[in-house]
Amino acid sequence: MKSVLLFFLLGAAAGAIGMGLYSQRHPPQPTSLGGQAQQAAAQAADKTKSAAGNLRDSFAAKLEEWHLTPEEIKADLVKSGQVVRNKTSAVGSAISDARILSVIKAKFVLDRDLSALAINVDVTAGEVVLQGNVPSADLIGKAIALTLDTDGVRNVTAKLAVMGD
Repeated sequence: MKSVLLFFLLGAAAGAIGMGLYSQRHPPQPTSLGGQAQQAAAQAADKTKSAAGNLRDSFAAKLEEWHLTPEEIKADLVKSGQVVRNKTSAVGSAISDARILSVIKAKFVLDRDLSALAINVDVTAGEVVLQGNVPSADLIGKAIALTLDTDGVRNVTAKLAVMGD
């Protein structure tokens, strides 16, 4: 057993020495972007900016369509203390509540304005209830829109409070 360990250690030491000698004789070659690669990178950046702009416009249109403007949200909160929105078309197969919950929480985690820890999400048969605190009425609308834009969601009830109100 001792001889096996000794040979293993000698082999590891020899490998380390060999790697050191190899890296001294063959330093890594610096790579530089050629003109075509830089142009392709610039085009990809432009496409990404364009796609982000289109996504922002699409999201703003959904906020309007679902009546999630700050004024409408504030009016709903004053009237009933909660915001309720229904998705008009729920086409497709049933999706598990656990999957819906995971997708909604992931959207909140990926959104820099919303805190997934501050918003509790409960899902029952496609009916979603959001509870917690958000910094502004705009973010209530954003949370509802992200939730409504999730496959399997049929109805969203937001019992979210604006912090400081």
